[in-house]
Amino acid sequence: MHHFAFLLASLLLAAPLQAAEIPDNIAKAVAAPERSSKDRERDARDKPVELLAFAGVKPGMNVADVFGGGGYWTELLARAVGPTGSATLVNNEGYANFAKDDIQLRFADGRLKDVKQRVGQSSALGMGSGEYHLILIFMGYHDLYWVDEKEGWPKIDAGNFLTQLNAALKPGGKLLIVDHAAREGTGSSAAQDLHRIDEAFTKQDFTGHGFLFEKAFTGYRNSTDDHTKMVFDAAIRGKTDRFAHLYRKQ
Repeated sequence: MHHFAFLLASLLLAAPLQAAEIPDNIAKAVAAPERSSKDRERDARDKPVELLAFAGVKPGMNVADVFGGGGYWTELLARAVGPTGSATLVNNEGYANFAKDDIQLRFADGRLKDVKQRVGQSSALGMGSGEYHLILIFMGYHDLYWVDEKEGWPKIDAGNFLTQLNAALKPGGKLLIVDHAAREGTGSSAAQDLHRIDEAFTKQDFTGHGFLFEKAFTGYRNSTDDHTKMVFDAAIRGKTDRFAHLYRKQ
């Protein structure tokens, strides 16, 4: 069996979706033999087939992976949108510095040469106006409410940040967010100590900045997570209860 066929068969067997429900561009993106073994290990936890299908990623789309760190999702998105689309990895200086080794490795020796990279201040991301069909923020939204000056992470104007994202989307464009769930009623407060954020607060935040909530993906939910542990706690790391929302620009 050819290498690609073997990978694709393994992917389809592992995925909760039925094979007929998996768009070809997404199946091929995840099964691409050029992807690293480190990324493949992460696939089991982050379920890229299901999430990209949920978001409706199609060839020809212009997409941005905001606070994308080392670019795990950027690479998947770039492969899924294909040569007729475009993918941009967007970091601020904090994320870029934290993930610099992973970024260097991912883009070394001309890998993903068509993927754009952008590093800007949180207050001025430089994403333009009406550029993107889809923006992804994977586990980075809560950092809008985290402050650590010693770690080079000053307070961010979250409202301004979300307004920038809304402006960067094309009319009817989508925004996909995944984050660690905090206890109900805690608003943004758990972001500081637990790196979590309240799901209801999240909906209110986005709908208050020009987005319409469309639907939720439940594939990351974990009812055994008590939401009181820090996400890096060994007892819950990699197994937190996560919500995933898809919004549309009004």
